[in-house]
Amino acid sequence: MQLLDVVALIENLPELELYRGQVGTIVEVYEPGVFEVEFSDTQGRNYAVETLRDEQLMVLHHQPISEGALL
Repeated sequence: MQLLDVVALIENLPELELYRGQVGTIVEVYEPGVFEVEFSDTQGRNYAVETLRDEQLMVLHHQPISEGALL
């Protein structure tokens, strides 16, 4: 995962009012595996910015990828 990757939550975080499947963008990389993720609605309005770990996220791909690119 890297800066500006589009990611989705893979777990519920009710204490943060964020839930599995919500989509955000990595806006800061603090250290390996720790990211600041910004969540915005379809109108571009930010509704959350949280520091999350890579095991809480999955990268979304908007184009075909090769198997080697996933390693």
